[in-house]
Parts: sequence; C-alpha cells; structure tokens
Amino acid sequence: MKKIISIILTLCLAFSFAGCRDTKTENEKLTIIASVFPAYDFAREIVGDLGEVSLLLPPGAESHSFEPTPKDIIAIQNCDLFIYTGGESDSWIEDILSSMENPPAVFRMVDAVEVIHSVHEHEEVSLSSHVEFDEHVWTSPVNAMEIVNALSVTITTLDSENSRAYRKNTSEYLGQLEELHESFIEVTEKAENKTIIMGDRFPFRYLAHEYNLEYMAAFPGCSADSEPGAKTVSQLIEKIKTDNIPVVFHIEFSNKKTAEALSEATGAEIRLLHSCHNVTDKQLKENVSYIDLMKQNLANLKEALN
Repeated sequence: MKKIISIILTLCLAFSFAGCRDTKTENEKLTIIASVFPAYDFAREIVGDLGEVSLLLPPGAESHSFEPTPKDIIAIQNCDLFIYTGGESDSWIEDILSSMENPPAVFRMVDAVEVIHSVHEHEEVSLSSHVEFDEHVWTSPVNAMEIVNALSVTITTLDSENSRAYRKNTSEYLGQLEELHESFIEVTEKAENKTIIMGDRFPFRYLAHEYNLEYMAAFPGCSADSEPGAKTVSQLIEKIKTDNIPVVFHIEFSNKKTAEALSEATGAEIRLLHSCHNVTDKQLKENVSYIDLMKQNLANLKEALN
C-alpha cells in the first residue's frame, strides 16, 4: 500500500497539470512509459527507433513498494501511451489516471491474457494449486506473445504512419518468443523432476502452468513476508531430500537467506529464477532483454529439473 500522504500529493500535482499533455505531431516520435521492465522491453522491441520508450520503475527497485514522484506523474500525464500490469498492486496507477483530465492512452497487460484465479488455502507452503493471484503474467513466453500482439495493435493505432515498421518488428520479435517457448517445451517435457523449489516468493504461476510444473515456495507470489515459518522450512527440506531435488531457487534482488538455509540443510545448489519485473542499472545500460533473462532461467531450470 502506498503512503496516503504521497498519493494525495501526487494526485494534487496531477490535477495541477491536467490538460497540459501535447498531442503527437507528424514529426514527433511516439512516447511510451512502462511501469515494469517486461512492458518496457516489449514496447521497445515493437517501436525500435521510431519511438521513445522509458521505464518508470527505477533500476533495482521493487515494484510492489514503488511510490511515484511528482516528476513521474508529470511524465505519465504527458506521454502518448502508458503501459502497466493492471493487478491489485497497481491500484495507485488507476487512482492517478482517473484524476487526470486528459490522460494518455493506456495498455494493461492483464487484459491481453487469460488471468489465472486461485483458491485461497490456509497452508504455509505454496503448492501449484493453492497460491494467491499472481500478477506476473509475462513469466510465460506464451503470455508474452499474446501481450506483444495486443500491444502492437495499440501502438499501431496510435501511430498509423509507422504501422508497417511496427508490424514488421512485431513479427520478428514474435518469432524469437516462439523459439523461446519451444525451448521451454523441450526442457520441461524431458525433465525427470517436475517440481521447482523456491526459497523465496514465487511470481511464476503462469510459467509453471504453461509447462505443467509443480512448485513449493516459502511465500506466495506477492507476499510481503521476509521470513518463512519453521513448518514451511521443514516441509521444503523434506521435499528436497525425498525427491533428490538438486537446485533451490531465489528471485532477483532477494537476500537469499531462505535459499541459503535450504541449501545448507540439503546440499542443493542455489540458482536464480528471474521474474523479469525489473533489472539492475548495469543490466539496463547493457540493454539486457526479457529474452536474455528468460534464457538464463531456462538454463537454470534445466539444471533443476534433471
């Protein structure tokens, strides 16, 4: 939840700048702001050099605790297209957009895919059929393709002058995503072990669902918890030992404490499973892509599932 004072201040600023956004002229580039890294990367693949795409979330920042600055509000107000996930944690975005007299065009990634709803269970360990709603819809390459297709239509509608180039870029990028998808199929179908052990939060519901993987995790996907209960740790250790699972995962920007504890107790190797929600400043400057991160995930999954 965002601080009440921060929201009030930013909403007031939004009101003061309402109606100030200029419309795109024939010679201007399309300006796009994305709230999280996958949306940013998808957009820049589609527009190439024909648009200006920026990432709202600062490098290395956690999206669930992000609070926009007055400068961020002005930037959103003045862009041509704002892309965001659209889950519960984005309620602050809905509030800001609704306060604007002349808001930008918007694209919600959750609207492009079939959202998986879950049944709430009172269990400490998150199993594949008993997890909370996961907003990280992009973690499945199949979902990524659906998002890119829909986003391309939105961008082409906003800038029909460059529609041919956008469609060409989209087609080429979809081919890369399809290859990524096929690679995941190859690895997961041949896997002897079908269970992912996550000593962390688990923002991979869609990835697991797409490739018929099971999982056990210390916390649900969007949990604010930082320390698992003793029962959870015991269950994870038992599962690793019983099934001889060789790898325990952590997510990006994690302190890795739980993963390290599980590794020490079982001898399992520690590997990163990147949710792609954000990257470091170094990765951003090096133009690391969604596909780069997912290929790294694929290599680590191959090690874990063998």
